[in-house]
Amino acid sequence: MAADEHLRPGRPRLLRAINERAVLQRLLAGGPASRTELAAATGVSKPTAGQALANLERAGLVRAAGRRTGERGRSAGLYEVDPTAAYVVGVDVGRAYVRVAISDLGGEVVARRDERNRARGAGALVEHVRTLAHAVVEEAGLAWDDVVHTVVGSPGVLDPQTGRLRYAANLPGWGRAGLVDELRGALTPSLAIDNDINLAALGERAYGHGRDVDDFVYLSIGTGVGMGVVVGGELHRGASGAAGEVGFLPLAEGDRRSPRGALEEAAGAGGIVRTAKAMGMKGALTPERIFNAATAGDATARATVEREAERLAFVVATVAAIVDPALVVLGGGVGANADVLLDHLGAAVEALTPLRPPVVLSELGNDAILLGAIATALDTARELVFSERAGDGRLAPS
Repeated sequence: MAADEHLRPGRPRLLRAINERAVLQRLLAGGPASRTELAAATGVSKPTAGQALANLERAGLVRAAGRRTGERGRSAGLYEVDPTAAYVVGVDVGRAYVRVAISDLGGEVVARRDERNRARGAGALVEHVRTLAHAVVEEAGLAWDDVVHTVVGSPGVLDPQTGRLRYAANLPGWGRAGLVDELRGALTPSLAIDNDINLAALGERAYGHGRDVDDFVYLSIGTGVGMGVVVGGELHRGASGAAGEVGFLPLAEGDRRSPRGALEEAAGAGGIVRTAKAMGMKGALTPERIFNAATAGDATARATVEREAERLAFVVATVAAIVDPALVVLGGGVGANADVLLDHLGAAVEALTPLRPPVVLSELGNDAILLGAIATALDTARELVFSERAGDGRLAPS
């Protein structure tokens, strides 16, 4: 009896939180709705739905959104999630660029900026990220306190035991102890750092070719080579978070011992340039110039692209045999712009294996990592603002 009496006061609060969460999730997923529509969608009574809406509105999470038109009789009032309730920041830290965007709670990017990464060390790069992020928030006309969560996309894999980034050889000093705490101090207390290619895969899942595909991989070719693996609609990280580190796949060619991995050395941007030079191309070469020359019919450039296609076909064939993806999305600074690569890649895969998933260029291009960071940040931010302002009965300050 005493136990029942002890539990009884908490039950209304728990039920209220459940109802409010259900209403908020319906509005997030389905857009504006009336009390009647929310009651039907969540399985509660209309008065209960109305009370949940009132609580969420007082908490600053929901607002009126006009009235339903085109119906007979009195039009129903509509409600929607208030996108200005909170904001998130997404950061893409790459060797060549740092990209920052701020999004409202509805997922609309309200400001962004891309800048060259000229930092020579980890400390300078943290400061660059901090300065750029604060500038973007100011450009949006917001205060930094409006940002509730930040997600940083970076090369490497975060070791949860040590809190250090592994395999981030392209960013000198980026794997040092204390780096994540420095980023948290420079940005927001609520901060997550994730592998950039994993975030690109999540961006493609939310906004690109992966929207309706539960099993696909995102193969990125840029300064390095990496892969994000989505299985059953969810990102697959592996036992230590290193799933998709295909840059470490061995190759039966050249020097296979490298801190960046054999495949990454051969198939990344630097490897493409080295291959072109070895085949006789002259001048100041970049992957873009090589691909452009191949498109224009240059025989040596086309041979270079074919060699690159063979290396990537090895990756596709390997992953197809293990993961059996429905789709391979080609992205990254090189991959997203390499239309000429696709024809050669298809033929190279066909020569290696009967398992031939379709390969397409990323729909998001260079924005994939940043959009993945935003999508991930929104999931956390929505939970944060709900638990702080609504779920436990506390209200936002008036």
